[in-house]
Amino acid sequence: MQPRLVLADPDTARDVLTFLGRANQISDEGIRLQASGGVLAMTAAALAPQGLFDQTPTILAMRIVHADPELECDIVVDELAPDDDERMLRLPETGRSPAWAGIAPPRGGWTRAGELDAATVANRAQWGISAVARGATPGAGEEAVRSLRAAIWGEPEEDLHNLPRGVAFAAHAFGFIASTPDAGSDSGTEQVPVTVSGRWTRLGFRRGHVLSRGPVASGLTAVRTTGAQTGD
Repeated sequence: MQPRLVLADPDTARDVLTFLGRANQISDEGIRLQASGGVLAMTAAALAPQGLFDQTPTILAMRIVHADPELECDIVVDELAPDDDERMLRLPETGRSPAWAGIAPPRGGWTRAGELDAATVANRAQWGISAVARGATPGAGEEAVRSLRAAIWGEPEEDLHNLPRGVAFAAHAFGFIASTPDAGSDSGTEQVPVTVSGRWTRLGFRRGHVLSRGPVASGLTAVRTTGAQTGD
């Protein structure tokens, strides 16, 4: 029998397919599925270096959903198919092994470093998308486009407290920045907690997480806060 993911309910299965669809619009390297204890963590690379001398930063998008408590897996796939049971998704026969999947963020040791305003993140994402569109000349080859994207999205952004501008791209591309109010609050004013652990920085949106791998955190300027403080 073809292996299957068993999720909490049909809505969760559709959530997983949506995340995969967004990942496939960015690259053909699939998503990593890690399930244990009733939780499924989905991770995809919004940006990742393609070679030894590629300066593109590693920026991952992550979303966590509920799964069947007995589901145990750790696999990278680029396709999933609906099943007759709407709580299930059929896995492909073989998995993928992209380089970024071997660089896992830490599971613990995260400390609060500040927060960002979601509206600012959205603004910088739109600026970067426009810059890529302006800079991509007709007929430019794949290598030229990749270099342009690396230059624009990999550049530290002052409005994002010197994180790579690509964190805004990841949040936008994976739908983490809400366009309508969530839970009775204005999602445009969502204050996004920023935490750090070693070389990793995490932006914790309500809809998912963006993780950026950069220099060792010690010695870096602390992330500044914007807006009102929120509880941990």
